[in-house]
Amino acid sequence: MKILVLGGGGREHALVWKLKESPLVEKIWCAPGNGGIAAEAECVAIDAGDVSAIVAFAEKVHPDLTVVGPELPLVNGLTDAFRQRNWAVIGPSQQAAQLEGSKIFSKEFLARHHIPTAEMYGAYDSSADVYKALSSVAWPVVIKADGLCAGKGVFLALDFASAKDFVERVMEKNELGAGGKRILLEETLEGEELSFIILTDGNRYAPLVRTRDHKRVYDGNQGPNTGGMGAYSTDELLPDDLRETIRSKIVEPTLHGLADDGIRYQGFLYIGLMLTNSGPKVLEFNCRLGDPETQAILARLDFDLAEVFSDVASGRLNPSKLRWKPGASACVVLASGGYPGRFESEKHIEGLTAAQQINGVKVLHAGTKLAGKIVVTNGGSRDAQRCLSLRLRCCLENPLRRNALPKGHWRSSNPLESCGRLASWRRCRIYSGLRKSTCRWRSYPKSMLWATPGLKAAHTGGPATRARFCWWIARHWKPWTSSRELSERTSPPMA
Repeated sequence: MKILVLGGGGREHALVWKLKESPLVEKIWCAPGNGGIAAEAECVAIDAGDVSAIVAFAEKVHPDLTVVGPELPLVNGLTDAFRQRNWAVIGPSQQAAQLEGSKIFSKEFLARHHIPTAEMYGAYDSSADVYKALSSVAWPVVIKADGLCAGKGVFLALDFASAKDFVERVMEKNELGAGGKRILLEETLEGEELSFIILTDGNRYAPLVRTRDHKRVYDGNQGPNTGGMGAYSTDELLPDDLRETIRSKIVEPTLHGLADDGIRYQGFLYIGLMLTNSGPKVLEFNCRLGDPETQAILARLDFDLAEVFSDVASGRLNPSKLRWKPGASACVVLASGGYPGRFESEKHIEGLTAAQQINGVKVLHAGTKLAGKIVVTNGGSRDAQRCLSLRLRCCLENPLRRNALPKGHWRSSNPLESCGRLASWRRCRIYSGLRKSTCRWRSYPKSMLWATPGLKAAHTGGPATRARFCWWIARHWKPWTSSRELSERTSPPMA
């Protein structure tokens, strides 16, 4: 099987890595790819959002399957162009991709099909209308730019001053481009967030393992939103009764609603949820795998990804094939100062070879490129700010050591404070054999900190390097739960 993967971030590198493990796969292209993907697939210098260029390339190489990573190709109609030519592709249609491409479309869809979500106060085309509406909302208020904004289009405003500042930057200064031309206001929901992602062939669907991500750039859930500063996955995130509630009140009504609207949905559907006291409510839809959720999810994958993708593309998904390793996985992001603002490029990243030699380590790249034989940070895109991911598999029997943190450039003298970016206010239970401990990510006990010595982004002067590092501390821990496995791996056919 020859496969074309579209995208150039950590998500796409993770997909390439897992697809390459399949005995069915003989060739992988990645457009545009990055400096790390180039070691595992043939990278093609084509913008993933350039539909005509991707179609022309596919006509030349004839891939057996195309997997769309980012949202832009979906919103631009790439899957429609492929299906018109009877080419196998994983991803929803342009019409279906409006669920992510327009937050206003998404809110109207949720209201029309009576799916629990936050109350929308209104949608506005001018900053003056927004300022007027802000006089009658309950504070704090959530402000969302309507279009695609690389994960930076949502803002929780505590007061009028902060709301006005965000609206000015988005609608008047055009900082988010076309995605910020319209804005909606909605109520603030309280609770814990959960990423619930399903894979569907249009008839049947299968849930992936549950994940939770963290988007605020600073510790303590502070600072601006980013494309994602970390994620973790564990079965404990979702009890059986809550899983059933999400299935019956959100997942299946969403899929039935799409069908009622004449939209056949095939591919990944990411449902961002807030687990409130009154039940789960939808925060957002994404029409593809999340990043960095994908990294945490694929850390637990225990099936042939290429085989399942082929089944989905041909409308033959068997949910029982999706099997997962028990335990937990985590993506902990470390970033030098400044992200998600302006960043420097062409910075040399060192220590990659040493990291790969550590047992259980997989280095994944986003926004890197090769300068000769040297890996450097790349510039000019959202992924360029997300430069490196390290997927680490380890046992808690082997303690994680604080003094093994990489010699990078950090915001403060304490790398843990400046670099551990995974939702310190959220708690995750980690199980291993005879021991159970509860920790706050970003506030690890000293005995649970481990990383790769010698990995660093070289500093040549000026501000700290714009490198971004992810730790994927995956499960290899002894199974602590298996009673839910069968129910979690299968799902009933949609009526």
